[in-house]
Amino acid sequence: MHTNKKGVNTICTHVGEVKDEQFKGAVSPIYMSTSYAFEDVDVKRYPRYYNTPNQEALCKKIAALEHTEAALLFGSGMAAISHALMAFLKAGDHIVLQQTLYGGTYNFAVTQFEKYGISYSFTTGWKVSDFENAIQGNTKVIYIETPSNPLLTITDLEAISRLSKKHGLVSMIDNTFGSPINQNPIDFGIDVILHSATKYMGGHSDICAGAVAASQEHIDTIWHSAICFGGSLSDQTVWLLERSLKTMGLRVQAQNENAMALASFLKAHEAVDEVYYPGLASHPGHAIAKDQMHGFGGMLSFELNETIDPSTFLKKLALIKPSMSLAGVESTMLLPVQTSHALMSAEDRAKQGIKDGLIRFSVGIEDVADIIQDIEQAVEKASVKMETVE
Repeated sequence: MHTNKKGVNTICTHVGEVKDEQFKGAVSPIYMSTSYAFEDVDVKRYPRYYNTPNQEALCKKIAALEHTEAALLFGSGMAAISHALMAFLKAGDHIVLQQTLYGGTYNFAVTQFEKYGISYSFTTGWKVSDFENAIQGNTKVIYIETPSNPLLTITDLEAISRLSKKHGLVSMIDNTFGSPINQNPIDFGIDVILHSATKYMGGHSDICAGAVAASQEHIDTIWHSAICFGGSLSDQTVWLLERSLKTMGLRVQAQNENAMALASFLKAHEAVDEVYYPGLASHPGHAIAKDQMHGFGGMLSFELNETIDPSTFLKKLALIKPSMSLAGVESTMLLPVQTSHALMSAEDRAKQGIKDGLIRFSVGIEDVADIIQDIEQAVEKASVKMETVE
C-alpha cells in the first residue's frame, strides 16, 4: 500500500508533476509525441502502452491520492471499468455485481458478458449477506459502487473486503461519487479502485477520462489486457486532468458543505417526498458512511411530490443547469430515467428503486443561498394545481 505523509491538497498540487528542466516553468510541460526512441533508453514509451511522460507522472498523483502503489489512465470511465473487468474475467468465470449501479456499468454487464462466456449475478440488495448469497463456485470478482448512482446507497467496504478475501476473489469499486478526497477504499482492503475521472477529478465539465488505482500486481494484470484493448488517453487531456486535480481537494470540500446544507433544506421542504444523501442521519447507510468516508460527497437525489412536475421543474431552473454528467464546479440536475439509466428497462429501474420522477443533483461550488433561491422559484413555477373532484 502507498503511504504518504503529505496533506491531500499538497498531493493534489505537487505529486506527479513533470519537471520542466529546460525552462523551469511552474506547471508541467506537455509531451505530445506519439513516437519515442527505442535504443539506449530505460523505458520504451508509446501512448498505447500508457507510459508517456505525462501519463506516467499523473498516475503517480492518482496513486498517491488513493493510497495505492500504482494507477492507470483511460479514455473514459467506462474504458477504465471495462478494461479492469476483462483483465480479471474469462470464459467460464462468474462475477457478483451490486444491485444499485451506474447505468453504463449495468448495460455493459447485461450486453457484453454473455458473448464472452462470463456469467453474472446482481445482488438483491447491498448488504454483505446479499453478496455472499450470490457467490458461486466459479465467482472471481465482486463489484461494488458506494455511494451508488443515483440513490446514494452505502456498501460496507470492510465487510466486502473480508468476504472477498474469504473466497479468494478480487474486489472492485467504482469510487467516482466518493472521490479520493472523501473515500480511500484500499484502506479498507478493496483491491481495485475505479473512477470516471471526467467527474470530480476533472471537475470542470471539459474533459473525458477514466482511472484505475490498485497494487502494482493488479495494475500489471490490467495493463497486459489494456495494451490490447487500446483505451489510452491523449496527452492533451492528461495535462488538463493534472491541472484539474490540483484543486480537487478544495472543490470537493466546498461541494461536501453545500450538499449537506442542501440535503437538509430539501429534507424539510414541503414539495419534496424523499431525499437520498448519506450525510443525513435518516439515511439507512449513514452510520457506515460516517465510518468509511471523510466527507459525504457532493451528490444527492430527491423525489418531488405529486404537486410538482419534475420535467417542468428542471426547465424552470435558472442557475442550476439541467445537464448530463456530474461533479463539475457548477450545480446540475437530471432525470436518471432519461439519462444515466436510460439504457435500463423500466422493470430493472423499478427493481433498483429508481422512480421516473427521481432527480439526481450534482451540487456545485456556488453560494448555497443562491442555489436555494433557484430551487424555490423553480418549485413555484412547476406547481401543479390540484383540482377538487366533487
